[in-house]
Amino acid sequence: MKKNSGLLRLKAVDKEDLKVISVALQDAIVPVLDLAYDQNNKQFMFAANRFRWETANKNSEFAGERVHSGITFHHVLGVKRKCLERHKPGLFLNLLAVDLEINSNRGFIVEITFSRGAAIRLETSQLLCHLEDFGEPWSANKRPGHSFD
Repeated sequence: MKKNSGLLRLKAVDKEDLKVISVALQDAIVPVLDLAYDQNNKQFMFAANRFRWETANKNSEFAGERVHSGITFHHVLGVKRKCLERHKPGLFLNLLAVDLEINSNRGFIVEITFSRGAAIRLETSQLLCHLEDFGEPWSANKRPGHSFD
């Protein structure tokens, strides 16, 4: 099966844009060591192995593809982490969603939610997020799935 090599380059400046990025990042695998906050440049960045939902076909035997993605949030004033062991080599997080809420005091709050209760909250003066795929996609071992209790 020929792969679709169209890589994503997305920019979010409002809640609707961020929803698109959230959908693109659902089930991304994020190495905890690839989470970084550059306080001087007010940027929060991370790398992810993103499942390419846009190329997945439910009716196909082909499990789908993954691709490396870089994600950057700009204008970040502060970062709070919940249930993250930041310096544990080999720890990977499963990204579930990226949400936005207005913080009347300082701007916006971006909440990045991972499985097992882990989360990151970014305080931003304004929303600006970039997602960019890089490298060649590769075949996924399996399609991500979710069980509901």
